[in-house]
Amino acid sequence: MPSRIPQQSAAESGSNRTDIDVGLSAELTSVVSGARRRALRDGDRQIDTAHLLHSLLESDPEVRAVFDGGPQVARLLGYLVQRSIGYGLRWQSTVEDSGAVPVVTGAGWSPVAAGAMEDAYERAVLRRDEQASGLDLLAALVADPQSRAVEVLGRAGADARVVLRRIEAGLEECVGGGDADC
Repeated sequence: MPSRIPQQSAAESGSNRTDIDVGLSAELTSVVSGARRRALRDGDRQIDTAHLLHSLLESDPEVRAVFDGGPQVARLLGYLVQRSIGYGLRWQSTVEDSGAVPVVTGAGWSPVAAGAMEDAYERAVLRRDEQASGLDLLAALVADPQSRAVEVLGRAGADARVVLRRIEAGLEECVGGGDADC
């Protein structure tokens, strides 16, 4: 069955890539599918950064490891669940927009989420990888202080800047230190 949330072309979202799902690892493709289903189920007009964060936290152990253990992840997931059952209704009638790209209403991706997907892919390319990972997407989500993902982190007591520093520190170890697990 085709998705009832229409795909937004990269040109419409301000992105230079033709398909937002190209260049994603299998795991990240699953995360995007989960975010898409969540947006549809919640009755949201667009897939936003909070949908992506929720799906990442549920499915990616590397993403969960960036946070201060189980209690912080549990608070984040609790807040995101509250949002999906009604707390976030104020978001349903609005477009997530940081002002960096033109707003396109009625599209499949919020402008901020589309930009984060593009940024995740660009982070992978900088690592000389052809596919973006969950950590690439998390870094892109928390890098925009206007994103709903950053708002969610703040409400759950997590500092987006600290999360980004942890991701960057881990990637520096991978690039320079020879950690075989990277």
